[in-house]
Amino acid sequence: MADAREQITGVVLAGGRGRRMGGADKGLVEFQGRPLAAYALDALRLAAGPILINANRNREAYARLGFPVVADRTDSFDGPLAGLLSALEAAQTEYVLTVPCDCPLIDGRLLWRLHDRLVAEKAEICAAHDGGRIQPMFLLVRCRLAEDLAAYLTSGQRKVETWLKAHRLALADYRDHPQLFANANTLEELADLATSGSRAW
Repeated sequence: MADAREQITGVVLAGGRGRRMGGADKGLVEFQGRPLAAYALDALRLAAGPILINANRNREAYARLGFPVVADRTDSFDGPLAGLLSALEAAQTEYVLTVPCDCPLIDGRLLWRLHDRLVAEKAEICAAHDGGRIQPMFLLVRCRLAEDLAAYLTSGQRKVETWLKAHRLALADYRDHPQLFANANTLEELADLATSGSRAW
């Protein structure tokens, strides 16, 4: 497992505008005394070798979390695929593993399902599936897809699932751990998560 981990660059996606959170930089908002992004970083330590943070604002604050920060190619906030592209281009490994910055109940031990499923199906991408739908920010992607993704974004397209389904896509089953994907888009949801998720700690 350790050798396989060194072929995976873990990436926290924290490049959004945080509109629904009043413009706050979501990954730096505190949850139970720690920045939200810190929980994603803890999980990636168990599933990846090198780790990056994708952020377009407050880069110095993110850098203080202890890992290199990569921004999108442009300053137009083009969505999570733009962050993925920057990570694919920066990585020196075979794979990139992405997780969002706003899911503090994430468990790094479970992220290995993405790798196992991708290898088993000889896929190019593996996405998490909660039993009802794809969770498209939880991805393992082969870095060789960087050029293809760049072309997709240059064409003006942004939809994550459209790009995923254009490739050999495997789905890792997480229906037994739906709490993994509990996220907070507003401060109210964050407060609710702190209450409902406390049992998971």
